[in-house]
Amino acid sequence: MKRKIIIGTRGSDLALWQANYTKGLLEEKGQEVEIKIIKTLGDQTQQWDTSFDKIEGKGFFTKELEDALLTSNIDIAVHSHKDLPTTSPEGLIIAGVSKREDPSDLLIIHDSSVDEKLKFNLKKGAIVGTSSTRRKSQLLAFRPDLKVKDLRGNLPTRINKLRLGNYDAIMLAKAGVERLDLDLDEFTVEKLNPCEFVPAPAQGVLAWQTREDDTELLNIIDQINDLDVLIKINIERELLNMFEGGCHLPFGAYCDTELDDEDRLKFMVWISVAESWDKQPKQFYFETLDTDGFADMMFDHIQGLKRKKIFITKTFKEDDYLPKALSRLGFETLGKSLIEFKQIKIQFLPRTEWIFFSSKHAVRYFFSQKPKVDKATKFGCVGTSTAAELRINGHRASFIGQSTDIKLVGKQFSSIVGSNSVLFPIARGSMQSIQWQMVKRDSVINLEVYATLSQSMVVANDYDVVLFTSPSNVDSYFEKNTWHPHQKAIAMGEATGKSLEKLKIKKYTMPKSFDDLGLLHAILGIKY
Repeated sequence: MKRKIIIGTRGSDLALWQANYTKGLLEEKGQEVEIKIIKTLGDQTQQWDTSFDKIEGKGFFTKELEDALLTSNIDIAVHSHKDLPTTSPEGLIIAGVSKREDPSDLLIIHDSSVDEKLKFNLKKGAIVGTSSTRRKSQLLAFRPDLKVKDLRGNLPTRINKLRLGNYDAIMLAKAGVERLDLDLDEFTVEKLNPCEFVPAPAQGVLAWQTREDDTELLNIIDQINDLDVLIKINIERELLNMFEGGCHLPFGAYCDTELDDEDRLKFMVWISVAESWDKQPKQFYFETLDTDGFADMMFDHIQGLKRKKIFITKTFKEDDYLPKALSRLGFETLGKSLIEFKQIKIQFLPRTEWIFFSSKHAVRYFFSQKPKVDKATKFGCVGTSTAAELRINGHRASFIGQSTDIKLVGKQFSSIVGSNSVLFPIARGSMQSIQWQMVKRDSVINLEVYATLSQSMVVANDYDVVLFTSPSNVDSYFEKNTWHPHQKAIAMGEATGKSLEKLKIKKYTMPKSFDDLGLLHAILGIKY
């Protein structure tokens, strides 16, 4: 006689969705399934006016389900994997995991609190609802002007609190919102890039927990287990375990994969970890082709991080993230561009379907001349920093090239614009790397809007790291300075790296992205 599998779940709408989703997967495999609702401590405390990090112990959304498993009242407990402690009670095991929904966080903003010129499109001083120390830590790192306020209740309850004006914005996991098909049309919704705003380990994944001696059920669950997801989230949760983390720790980890240039599987991990929710998080990016010992390496690197002295060939603006983050982490940093910029007056502005910017400087020197741009014109750019500069000037990018491989960005952009005409505001002497990838070269119009002039200076030789932001800055630096064996170089882009190679500096780090966070990843990731 075929057994009936009893699934244990919490009673919230989201938990029931997860249980029914699991039930459907098992029934597709020919199993008879029943759902049993069990109330947990987490459900009982939903109305408490306190955040999760103030509640003692771990697993307050899971303990009662695990007790029911151990007493054989249920056969499978379905959990949001991110809510689970990193170790199961004796006698229990995570038998399998689901496919991963989008792991991103959402910032859901009341329309009265939108400011498109500021990061995350949220007005200055806004009150943001979240009880997650991880979200608080990263949100305040990027936007220290914001105020955070604890937020409890199930998803519809939280959204209603935003609707009633208790908050200017709230933060939720995208996976939960999508699973319940919640209507957010009345709000402005910002999806936060998980490579920038790092999610909780295993966010977007369901965990199926059962008794470790139930061999029959283990074999059944194995039929619905997603092995690829399991490998990735095991890396994330192994790190969480090393940091002895639970709901109280401001810790995020996100693992993804891609094929490298030789079609080998590359594992990429983004990490954010802070001492407490009101401290600057340390933000890292690591990659490897071999996961053996990968988590240990990352943990040792993070634990062994030492404050260094950094010189960056860039003069910072007041709101730039990189110098603030480094300063909060105790690094001594000097930012000074070794080139100066001179505006080139626009004599004639041709009408084109697209305008593409390869740098923030191009955006500034173009719009500072108040050009008359047709409303139908679309904008493209390289990197999120350039996109942010474009937004400050009142425009949104329809295309943002995220790769540090400029040729790849050019090919991606070319495939979108096709035969449409594109205006490229550029620096005099620009290498025109994007332009050379355009299929229709006669549709490219270059417009010089600024020139660079050397402004070399003597830089103290006790800087541990020198971050070069352009080939022109490389040339200017070495007009009056020499390289020392103890120094580490970071090159912002392939052209900058080529300039270093010409000077016999073969070893340098290349950031994965050219925005401030990508540069911070590169600095914190350097090995000594």
